[in-house]
Amino acid sequence: MSNKRKNPHKHDAQVKYRQEQQKKKKLDWVIFAAALVIVAVLVAGLYFLLRDSEAPAAPDPSQDITRGGANLHHAQIEIADYGTITLELDADVAPITVENFMNLAKSGYYDGTTFHRIIKDFMMQGGAGDGSAATIKGEFTANGVNNPILHKRGVISMARATDMDSASSQFFIMHQDAPHLDGQYAAFGSVTEGMDIVDEICNAASTADIPIPEEEQPVITTITILD
Repeated sequence: MSNKRKNPHKHDAQVKYRQEQQKKKKLDWVIFAAALVIVAVLVAGLYFLLRDSEAPAAPDPSQDITRGGANLHHAQIEIADYGTITLELDADVAPITVENFMNLAKSGYYDGTTFHRIIKDFMMQGGAGDGSAATIKGEFTANGVNNPILHKRGVISMARATDMDSASSQFFIMHQDAPHLDGQYAAFGSVTEGMDIVDEICNAASTADIPIPEEEQPVITTITILD
């Protein structure tokens, strides 16, 4: 039978060691939990920062074309034996072109002119007049002017010669989309009513670019500027 006694100092040291280990584990868990909270906060902050930076700016009501802003105008082309085509003109995109078109219309320049070039599935062109109309700046991308209006069905645009600043009075209305014209001609509005008239006129023509006999050219009785 052993007569050895336990060392009280060794026992106390072991107890103290276990207590310190438990405290260390608790501290490690506290640090870990704090780190998770910090990471969560950082991730949430980054998410909201990116979301706000990517959010589009609120639209400016004054530039909303559906609200009839100050830079939008409306006109009506009366075509003998066919009816009336109503246009919306965007002077915000093409101010020079719209002003020129409106001034010519108000002066009566277009009265009695015709749609002399008509190509089915492409466009109908008119407004030649007596040739006295002055040429204007071509408001399209290839000529250094930002013009986002695409040559889609119903869009009205200015005809021109090779010179980019040679447009004067002649315009054309798209029967069908023609993306190859985008950025090359000054589109300045679109048809809002009367596309059935454009269809009727264009569908009666050939898909080839052939001269329209003078007696068959639709006559523009007048162009009225509404606002």
